[in-house]
Amino acid sequence: MSVQAKIEPNGLVSTVPTELFIGGQWMPSASGKRIDVIDPSTEACIATVADATVEEGIAAVDAADTAAAGWAATPPRQRAEILRRAFDLMTQQAGELAELISRENGKALSDAAGEVAYAAEFFRWYAEEAVRIGGELGLSPSGANRILVQHQPIGIAVLVTPWNFPAAMATRKIGPALAAGCTCILKPATETPLTALAIAAILAEAGVPDGVVNVVTTRRSGAVVSAMLHDPRVRKLSFTGSTEVGRILLREAADQVISCSMELGGNAPFIVFEDADIDAAVDGAMIAKMRNGGEACTAANRFYVHRSILEPFSKALAERMSALPMGPGCDPKTKLGPLVNASSRDKVASLVAGAVAKGARLLTGGQTPSGQGFFYPPTVLVDVPVDAELIEDEIFGPVAPILAFEREDEAIAAANKTEYGLVAYVYTQDLARGLRVSEKLESGMVALNRGLVSDPAAPFGGVKQSGLGREGSHHGLLEFMEVKYIATNW
Repeated sequence: MSVQAKIEPNGLVSTVPTELFIGGQWMPSASGKRIDVIDPSTEACIATVADATVEEGIAAVDAADTAAAGWAATPPRQRAEILRRAFDLMTQQAGELAELISRENGKALSDAAGEVAYAAEFFRWYAEEAVRIGGELGLSPSGANRILVQHQPIGIAVLVTPWNFPAAMATRKIGPALAAGCTCILKPATETPLTALAIAAILAEAGVPDGVVNVVTTRRSGAVVSAMLHDPRVRKLSFTGSTEVGRILLREAADQVISCSMELGGNAPFIVFEDADIDAAVDGAMIAKMRNGGEACTAANRFYVHRSILEPFSKALAERMSALPMGPGCDPKTKLGPLVNASSRDKVASLVAGAVAKGARLLTGGQTPSGQGFFYPPTVLVDVPVDAELIEDEIFGPVAPILAFEREDEAIAAANKTEYGLVAYVYTQDLARGLRVSEKLESGMVALNRGLVSDPAAPFGGVKQSGLGREGSHHGLLEFMEVKYIATNW
């Protein structure tokens, strides 16, 4: 079954599955209820999807359990070939998938196309990793026995994904789960369920056996996920979302001592030293800040700029950001689409208003436009007080607050003054300084003279309250495996 994000003249999305995907079958929910999918650009309902019950969440676990032994026993090469076919299908359908993402998420079509390419790469990467699951063999120090170490599938995995990257966050979890030999249940965000269902259809077409991948869409996220986490057959939770929800899920997972991978909130500092190439730093800032309109956990949230270059950097960034065409995500001319919903837009507006009330100065933006759609303009602020809420909180929007610093240690201390530690950005032409500062920053990832860190081949994840574990790279595969030690001699 090919997936096509066909947009009807009335704006509705058709030909994309909208029911629950359980045991290889598309089925309506017994609740009879539906979830409206809203286009953030128009505020119009473009489709409805099934609203699963708790019982249907457990039915998905049943299906995953039925398929588990057979999938774990499937040769790695066979699993790899299925993932490779999924990559090929996603690549072939890239245009349709990008339009679908743009419709339900609101992001600019160019951003959506970039996401599809990035998302597909996880299937290709883990197709390659599936056949490289190694082990260890050693002699015990006493010489009494051999130490044999194997990696085995951890078991049924519950995957909970957010709305900001509906394709990439799904494939970044499904890819390693399948490569490792695990079956899974995907619970996507209610704002963007269509992309997850489209990916499920692609996986089925690629040859994933019935029950290996299941998708449950529901408004009762807390109750459905809790029920699955309290089923003793579930052995893995992989969650991407807010730190607040992550804490709740960790408590839920504790009852069955479930292995957890958590990719949580961020508050990324972007540090520009006095010797930085200003043009290159602004280029990097545009990527780090404006990818997906700022609705990314990796988005630069706080800009620390050396006082000697504060004015030229701020002016250049404001000019670049204000020049971005804002409009409906699916318009090819658009570079900044709407935020995902009204509450997100209102939060961003409130954070900016609070900073201005405390003395911050607007260089551009700062006013919510009238009319339909959840739009907020590119906004740059300077003279931002250190105690402004938008410095302490994750903005998740197209807003760049800029603060000045004078000493290296001052910049490092300011960057580390947060409960989060996902990613940090550093610009300097002094490589020794760049590496020295990178080592001192409390974050799981550092982009040194780059505005982008995400790569399927790299370990993605944070420290402190930004998460547990890593996604991507070989590390992401090991998150879905248990280590078994066998003591033997011969």
